[in-house]
Amino acid sequence: MVDQIRRSSRSVCANIAEAWRKRRYKAMFIAKLSDAESEACETQVWIEFAGRCEYIEDALCDELDAAYDHIIGQIVTMINEADKWLIK
Repeated sequence: MVDQIRRSSRSVCANIAEAWRKRRYKAMFIAKLSDAESEACETQVWIEFAGRCEYIEDALCDELDAAYDHIIGQIVTMINEADKWLIK
């Protein structure tokens, strides 16, 4: 489980970095952001499993869950407002 959390959480950052470099192409930019959103959701699910299995304390689980809700919200905003970020 720890390995999965590490992989998916690192992939969020990597996909955002790739999206940033693809800003010339709207579809590619959105696709990479969508990948980042998926990886963030996967990370959030693993954190929820860790909490429910009592591998981490409830307070930490809640804090991480809220942080990932915020991250996912920011990614969705970037997807919905992609034109703001594109290189023209």
